[in-house]
Formats: sequence, C-alpha cells, structure tokens
Amino acid sequence: MNGTIRLEGRVLYLSDNPAVMHAQLRGEDVALADALPLRDDVSTDEITPVTVMTVYDDRLGDVPYVGLRSGAVTPVERGAIRAGGFGITVGGHRYGKGSSRESSPLAELSAGIRLIVARSFERIYRQNCDNIGILTTTDFTVLDRIAAGEAIPIDVFLDGRDRLSQEIIRSGGLLAYSKRAAWPRPKPARAGTAAHKPRTLVEKIIERHLAPGSAAPVPGEGVFIAADWRFSHDYFTGISAHLMHRGFGHPAPLHAPDRIIAFEDHLVLAAQSVPHVRDGLLAGVADLTAGHARFVRDYPVRAHGRLPDGAGAEGICHALMAESYALPGEVVVGTDSHTPHAGALGCLAFGIGATDMANSWVTGNVRCKVPETLRIEIDGALPRGATAKDLVLHLLRMDTIRAGAAIGLVFEYGGEAVRAMDVDERATLTNMVAELGGFTGIVEPDDKTVAFIKERRGVDVVLEDWMRSDPGAAYRQVIRIDAATIGPMLARPGDPGNGIAVAALEAPVAVDIAYGGSCTAGKRADFDFYHEVLAWGVERGLRVAPGTRLFLQFGTMAVRDYCIDKGYLAVFERAGAETIMPGCGACANCGPGQSVRRDQVTVSAINRNFPGRSGPGDVWLANPYTVAASALAGRLTSFEALQRRFA
Repeated sequence: MNGTIRLEGRVLYLSDNPAVMHAQLRGEDVALADALPLRDDVSTDEITPVTVMTVYDDRLGDVPYVGLRSGAVTPVERGAIRAGGFGITVGGHRYGKGSSRESSPLAELSAGIRLIVARSFERIYRQNCDNIGILTTTDFTVLDRIAAGEAIPIDVFLDGRDRLSQEIIRSGGLLAYSKRAAWPRPKPARAGTAAHKPRTLVEKIIERHLAPGSAAPVPGEGVFIAADWRFSHDYFTGISAHLMHRGFGHPAPLHAPDRIIAFEDHLVLAAQSVPHVRDGLLAGVADLTAGHARFVRDYPVRAHGRLPDGAGAEGICHALMAESYALPGEVVVGTDSHTPHAGALGCLAFGIGATDMANSWVTGNVRCKVPETLRIEIDGALPRGATAKDLVLHLLRMDTIRAGAAIGLVFEYGGEAVRAMDVDERATLTNMVAELGGFTGIVEPDDKTVAFIKERRGVDVVLEDWMRSDPGAAYRQVIRIDAATIGPMLARPGDPGNGIAVAALEAPVAVDIAYGGSCTAGKRADFDFYHEVLAWGVERGLRVAPGTRLFLQFGTMAVRDYCIDKGYLAVFERAGAETIMPGCGACANCGPGQSVRRDQVTVSAINRNFPGRSGPGDVWLANPYTVAASALAGRLTSFEALQRRFA
C-alpha cells in the first residue's frame, strides 16, 4: 500500500451525549465540536460484548458498538453501523481498552469501518487493527482533509509507528506481510552478547529470543521473537485457525505443535448462563466450540478441555499456564489480554490477537514492540485484610495511569512487599497489567518461584544468573509505594480505574451478588482469603446475608483439590456459599455469578468491570477478603470493618 488513500463513508463520533449518537444513527451528520465530549475508555467489551462473539466471519459486521454506553444508554442496535454507511469512527482517549479480542476490530471492519481516529489507543487493539488492515491515527486534522475530499497520503498513518508496524500497514496486514517474508526457523534461546549496557529482565529475554537475522532490539522498534509457548482458548482458536488456513492453506505447516496449547475454558458454562440460554446463543457457542475442537483434532497440539460431566473445565488458561507450563526466562503468548498472569514466574508473557496467533502457529515467531519498563517498587508490609488486588486498584486510580501514560510499558514489580508475596499473589499483580494498559508484568524469579514450580508440577528449576534486571538498568519511571499505606480498595462500577478506599464509602451499598473466582481471584491464595473470612463468620453464627448470593469459582481443578485437602468446602457450605467448577464463567458474562438485571449490584474479585462485563448490573471490584465479608454483611464492607461490628 503506497501513495494516497481515498477514504469514504460517514464519520461516526462516539459521543458521550446520547442525543448526538441517536442523531447520527438516524442519518444526520454532525461536526466534531457538536459531538463533544467524545467517549474515553471505549472498551472491547463495549465494541463487541461477549454475548455477540459467537461468529468470526462477516456476520460480525452486524454488532460493532452494540454494548457502547453513551450517557446512561446503549444507543447502537444490531446492524446500525453497516446500515448507516459509516466508514470512519472517532473516539477519545485509550480506545480499545480491555480484552485482546480481535473480534472487535473485525466487527468494525466487517461493518465498513476503514479508519479509527482517537486521542490514544491501547496497544493490543491498535496492533490488531494493523494486522487486519484497519488504519488508525491520533491526528484529528485528517478528518477535515477527508471532509474536503482529499486523498490522504499513507505516510499520515505511518507517522510515529515503528518500522515493522509500518511495513505491516503498507502490506495491508500481518498475514500478507508474513507470506512475503523469508522466515528462518526459530532457534533455541541464546545467550546475549557479552559486552552490554545494563538491561532489564524483559530486555534480556527479548534479546535471547530474537528471530534469526534480527537487528539488536531498540526500545520502540518492532521485532519478531521466538515464542516458547503459544496458547489459545475456545473463543479464538476457531478464528485463529480460520485466518491461518486462509493465509497458509489447509493443512497448515505448524511450527513445534507440541508447544501449542488449546484451552477450552471460556465457554464451558454457557448452558448455565442466563443471556446465552435466554437469547438463543447456544448454537453460536457450539459453532465456536466446534472450531476449537476441529483444530485440536486436526493438529497434534496439547489440549485442556471440559470435565467429563460438562460441569466445568480442567482450568482457566492463565492459571494452568502458571501451574503447568511457563518457566522463568521463557516467552509465552496467548489470545487473551490476561496472558501476563504467567509473568509472576519471571517469564515474558503477553496477549496477542487472532491474526498474530495464526502467524505464530506457522512461523514460531511473534511480533512485539520492544517496550520500555516501569519499575513498581513496593516496600513495607500490607495491612491485614489488604492484598495484591488493592495494590493494583491503587495503581489504577493514579492520574498518570488513568490517562494512559503506561500504555505499552512493562510493569516490573519488586521491593520488600513483592518479595514477601507468594507466586499466586504476584500473579494478581501481573495479571491486571491488562487493566493498567501495560504490555506485560513481570517479577524477578526467586526461591519462591522455584518452590512454586516444584510444588505444582514436581519440576526442579535452577535459576540462572541472567534472570534479573541489572543494576543501573534504564526505566521509564520508578513508582514507589509504601504497602503499609494501602488498605482494602474498591473500584466503582464502569472502569477498574474508578478506585476508592472501602473506608471512604459515604453511604451503604447493598450487594445482591458476591463473586470470587476468575484467573485473577481463583487461585489457592485467594481461596485461603475466602476461607479465612467465612470460617471467622461461621464461628460467630454468620451466613451469607439474606438477599445476597456468594459464588466461589475454582480457577483450576488443582485449586479445588487443594480446598478439599484443607477442609475448606465444609466451611463454604455452612456459610451458604455456592461453589462452581473451573471456567471463566461470570467474569466473561458466561455462567453463574453474572447479573441478569440492571438494578443488581455485584461485588467481584475479577479484573475488570467495564459496562456489561459480568451482566447488565453494576460491578464493584474488590479483593477476596472484601468480597467474602460483603457477602456476610449484605453490603460493601472490608473484613476489618466486619470484625469490628462483631467484636
């Protein structure tokens, strides 16, 4: 793609004013000044809610923005964008937050959108656009030029992008680029050069995994690196395979299929999901699951599936990657934004879209932009009743993070408080880098890492000297936090960045649903926290409050076995909690624990609370202690406050 591009179609301003949205959907064209304020933080949960992600072809063109919240309404109906003749979408800051789902830009593309203009973009979303041929820019002057009938030079859409991204954009997408590229086979990780400036751990991992023939990595430049593990889950295995076959033929020549893992975890509880049953979505779920199953059947890849009785899955992909596969110093990629979960083990783990995954299955390599690193130094000790979740919610409410200053950065966690954490708690820190807007999260491996791997899979790991950041390594910024100042936190409904201390609530908030589970909060350590609260309550004759339901969902079957061995299940039953087999469930609005009405209020230990994420009701994020304590109280409260009430 060279020269100039003539962009056609109407401009759709994603306005926070519902009257402006309705006017545009009725066929009226508006000016930018009249559309203000634009919606910031448009999430992929709003572009394509999980309940519409049951197809992966042109039918996606019927559904972009059907979950978009404008003011207090969701104005976009099915088919409206395609029928409205829109070719350009305009949004505010941090466009494309949340999930790595390529379904979102694919839906926009299928509806006729060829250009997205926004104040800023989330990393994975913009890379997905590059990969499928949607143009993006933060230059709002292009709107006037298009309105004047001007053909826009391709260079406008390359400005500020790294060289590899520019080549992919010029090619019209990643697979078109990849088919022309000469791909040497990935080689095992190699030692870095002897003489080198001080480097961060992630910089060292990237250098050791550079695709053969690559130049030395430079921050901000795009490179291909060899992936040790590539995994997908049931939402995206089918679409990744579809794209792979379209680009490379069928059957495709997979690279190292024994290092590819397919997880069936996101949709296993669809038959227990109210919207999926009510709205006739199970046939679409069956199509997605069939695409996943075909890939597993046709290729000699590893697979983790549903339980024999269909009541759940072997485990959530992120938790199983940490329990069973990832090792310090490796590169792990997955079709999910929470792939950084495994970074708690000292590996480079990051989420990618379906096109990137399709390409990596064949080439063994994955594209990434060499990132800068943000050091999060956490010293002191967390107060009783506070957890890693509260540290993340504290970071998320910082003005610089909310403004998108950390987009695409590595979050390197260290300090006294992090060293004191077990790997499960460290995984909460790295998992939620997705919400922080970062590229990945990582913790330097140590004796606790070695012990975790030995305990969970019986493997002896020897840490190598290079597996740490060097003294004097360059950081974009160092953020220092005194853990002792962090108490139990909440995130108010709508965005994980809406942080507030539990103690700062000005009025009681009644809770209909309390949910503990997901990759973020379904680990052994999380269940230790749930049990601590509920055992305390049972000893005092407390149960889950009338009118409130408490759901506890295991992250993996190994976590359930751990709870059985510790005697937790009897306490959960006496407290009135309902336990659920592993699966993504309510976190992906696909199983027990989801809200079913707008007036319902949920307190949840999951990672994000974008509109519609876990059903139509409001979702408050909290740590596991607060979720369990709120279930006993029937309203939002910390464990400490609950203890004071019954002292």
